[in-house]
Amino acid sequence: MTSIRCRAQTFEAEHPEEFLMNVLLILPILIPMLTAVLALLLQKSRSTQRAVSSIGAWTLFAAAAWLVVDVWRNGIQAAQMGNWPAPYGITLVADLFSAVMVLLAGIIAAAVGMYSLVSVDAQREEFGYHSLYHFLLMGVCGAFLTGDLFNLYVWFEVMLMASFVLMALGGERGQMEGAIKYVTLNLISSALFLSALGLLYAIAGTLNMADLAYKFSDVSASQHPGLMTTLAILFMLAFGIKAAVFPLFFWLPASYHTPPVAVSALFAGLLTKVGVYALIRVFTLIFLQDVGYTHSLILVIAGLTMVSGVLGAVAQYDFRRLLSFHIISQIGYALMGLGIFTASALGGAVFFIFHVSIAKASLFLVSGVAQRLYRTCDLKRLGGLYQTQPMLAALFLVSAMSLAGIPPFSGFFAKLGLVKAGLDTGQHVIVAVALGVSLLTLFSMLKIWGEAFWKPIPDQSGTTGGLSGVRLSNWLFPIAILSAISVVLGLGAGPAFNFALQAGEQLMDPSLYIQAVLGGAP
Repeated sequence: MTSIRCRAQTFEAEHPEEFLMNVLLILPILIPMLTAVLALLLQKSRSTQRAVSSIGAWTLFAAAAWLVVDVWRNGIQAAQMGNWPAPYGITLVADLFSAVMVLLAGIIAAAVGMYSLVSVDAQREEFGYHSLYHFLLMGVCGAFLTGDLFNLYVWFEVMLMASFVLMALGGERGQMEGAIKYVTLNLISSALFLSALGLLYAIAGTLNMADLAYKFSDVSASQHPGLMTTLAILFMLAFGIKAAVFPLFFWLPASYHTPPVAVSALFAGLLTKVGVYALIRVFTLIFLQDVGYTHSLILVIAGLTMVSGVLGAVAQYDFRRLLSFHIISQIGYALMGLGIFTASALGGAVFFIFHVSIAKASLFLVSGVAQRLYRTCDLKRLGGLYQTQPMLAALFLVSAMSLAGIPPFSGFFAKLGLVKAGLDTGQHVIVAVALGVSLLTLFSMLKIWGEAFWKPIPDQSGTTGGLSGVRLSNWLFPIAILSAISVVLGLGAGPAFNFALQAGEQLMDPSLYIQAVLGGAP
């Protein structure tokens, strides 16, 4: 016992690089967990709780940025919790894809966290809003960093519990209706996921993703090709519900517009992206036995998701419901990269996910300011924002044009990368769909501009709600941060896309992931 204690005490001194890597991988999970617990303990002091929440969000961003730099310099990193060797223990892994997703979580956590301070009412804060916010971030970061499918299920459940309470917090009728639809479909997804895990474990005897990739790397070694394809479809269904792909998306536009805008922005930026992340991870690492079938099916689903989402958006006249349908549409672009299944296509998908999460969160925050000013999200009852709030109008245009793919904003280069990858592989149909959907996205953004910003204020909307005595700059600053990132991603598209391309190359070479976790063949 003494020798074990001595080894634990000297581990940091003897293995400083490994110790540092362990810390870097744990911090994005540990920081939001500690922040959530502290906010819960300090629930009676609203000001202290808000301060802790803000510090925790910015600390998460700093830790995420540090992790990206380390993975960029040193390659894929893995840590075994409790020093149990893989595949027997709990593994945390960060490649470029997962590291950049954690960075995305940190950026959105910081920006939406600032917005929450001026937009979330005191009653919700007293009932644990800040704790739930950070528990959700803990689940998101855990899902991005886990190297084990069962722990991915655990982190999904952490997210589900926190997100359900955040959606229902306040108890308004619309919230409860949306929350019930949300949790019902996600529980079905969890049941499918758990069933698939049981079958997969029965076949392979492991749920460590690197170990599964190694065991299934030789297609001829699989004695159950039909069962493996069935399992792939089960995972596609489970993650597809969470990602809101066609035809499993109807819960999202029925629920995402119901909670406070800060919650909607957080969900829009992160939750469906966790589902997309899981799809990309398992279909680039584990389910490669029948790529001709599974990835072609993903490509078809991508096109249908794009079309159904954008058509739903075009038909809407509620600001937030319109944006909710666009979440669905944009998910299709990320799946397009996975379906094409080349390094450049996956790099384009990584770049697109990062861009669209930033743009979508920003647009939801803009809708929140408009709603607070005029007490409605009905575009027909809005108007005149270009004259009365020129800065808000400018910030909306940056994110809207980026979402539509207009140069020089980030969305143009994200879609250009995917379109080029499609043309290079002869996937002309999905390229045509992507370009058509981009035009309809532009149309819907111009509809918002024409109705909410450009037209005169309707007579019935002459009385504004105001911003509860808070300076407008406090509402606009987090939106400005997100908009600035969209501009920087566009102007610096070359280096940013090279980074994403390297992430795509890592995803296309599972041996790098296996080597980082297992240290070679087990």
